[in-house]
Amino acid sequence: MAGRQAGFRHNEDTRKKIKAQLIINRLTKHALANDPIMDGTQVNAAKTLLNKVLPDLKAVEHAGPDGGPLQVILQRFADD
Repeated sequence: MAGRQAGFRHNEDTRKKIKAQLIINRLTKHALANDPIMDGTQVNAAKTLLNKVLPDLKAVEHAGPDGGPLQVILQRFADD
């Protein structure tokens, strides 16, 4: 099986996601450990870094015209 070509690099988004996953894994281990493995400063730093990489999840409400209900139209296409 062939490996990656020399000089292969992940794009910037992929590198950010990988780094975020490392931070998430460390925070998870800390939260589930019997004895703390991180101090308060490390936890705050990890949270700050995650806030810069991952978007905040916000509630989104969809409304129709003038704030009324939405009308959903499903259309089925015939097979050719």
